Amino acid sequence: MELFERERPAAPHAPLAERMRPRRIEDFAGQERIVGPGKLLERAIKQKELPSLILWGPPGSGKTTLARILAEATGAEFVEYSAVLSGVKEIREAAKDAEAAMRRGARTVLFIDEIHRFNKSQQDAFLHSVEEGVITLIGATTENPSFEVNSPLLSRCKVVVLEPLSLESIKLIVNRAITDKKNGLGKTPVKLAEGVVDFIAQSSDGDGRAALNAIEAAFMITEPDAQGVRRITIEAAQEALQKKALLYDKAGEEHYNVISAFIKSMRASDPDAALYWLARMVEAGEDPLFICRRMVIFASEDVGNADPRALSVAIAVKDSVHFVGMPEGFIPLAQGATYLATAPKSNASYAAYLEAMADVRKHGALPVPLHIRNAPTRLMKDLGYGKGYKYPHSFTEALVDQQCLPDVVKEKRYYKPTGRGYDKVIADRMKEIERKKKS
Repeated sequence: MELFERERPAAPHAPLAERMRPRRIEDFAGQERIVGPGKLLERAIKQKELPSLILWGPPGSGKTTLARILAEATGAEFVEYSAVLSGVKEIREAAKDAEAAMRRGARTVLFIDEIHRFNKSQQDAFLHSVEEGVITLIGATTENPSFEVNSPLLSRCKVVVLEPLSLESIKLIVNRAITDKKNGLGKTPVKLAEGVVDFIAQSSDGDGRAALNAIEAAFMITEPDAQGVRRITIEAAQEALQKKALLYDKAGEEHYNVISAFIKSMRASDPDAALYWLARMVEAGEDPLFICRRMVIFASEDVGNADPRALSVAIAVKDSVHFVGMPEGFIPLAQGATYLATAPKSNASYAAYLEAMADVRKHGALPVPLHIRNAPTRLMKDLGYGKGYKYPHSFTEALVDQQCLPDVVKEKRYYKPTGRGYDKVIADRMKEIERKKKS
């Protein structure tokens, strides 16, 4: 098989996800933030001028599809290979081919999947060709390019962030696949039971490819009935995804009901109820990282400084679940849920922020007091920036009575710790700080 393969129609027996890959930007589902009217990529297509890009996004968000569409829409030749299989030699050969194409008046888009897998020296092999305009590079990565792509190459590319596909986008993709008679499953009569599309969309975690693989698997394991219709049930979708279905309705109400019950049980300091609702979600196949995100938020919003360790526990649960995966991930989830449920509660920092935010919105951008402004230039010093600033470390116990709030709100006290848990220690410390500042 040739290393570089130009764009070609999907083979009839290719996986559904490949057959349903859109060929036009109008058919590209999701990512409206970057491909919508007036956005960067839409303008690039209209002007037929494509900059080098790094497409950063999770699996199944459309990186490869978007790269192919952009190349086709801007009239460029599309060459693709994977960083897993190739090295510097192949990169240089691709550059030579692109130079030959340029002499013929053709432009080349060189697409590199998983570009983060190239080391820094391999990435350097692109620099000259990108800088000279011999190739338009489009790299796809699931990793943060700030860490995985070297600075010289990154500076020559525009980073475009793709997000997990929304539920509505995934539903659109699945419904297209069901009805498409040319590339999809529409050649055979198909009927979906109520809730199948919702379940697949919810369970695909924003991954369009995973959703198409799931509906294709469900189609394959469903035998046609006497009328030749394949009636895909929720049980077939569960089997395809190896997940049990939560009781989702079309609006996902039960999904939000259960996570709400989980949070409110922890807030009520009821570890038994928290464990029950946690088990409901885990056994139904809920994304464990979704649960972890809610626990991290809860640790700050509802436990707060009454137990500062709660946030560390929640982060550790997230890392542990990510590291060990499922099904064993329920073990750190259970530990975290019981810790958060039984921890002392304080929403003082959360409430304080909301109060401060209200003042910001009410009063707008109040001026920073002159004495705490930075003064890096002579002009700023002459204008009084930093004048009279008292450096706390020059004073006993690093405490000094000094105004840091704008005049309009200088008397405000946003943060009011409770008397629960470590919050009480903080409250006592704040009183002591105030007393010593005034002495």
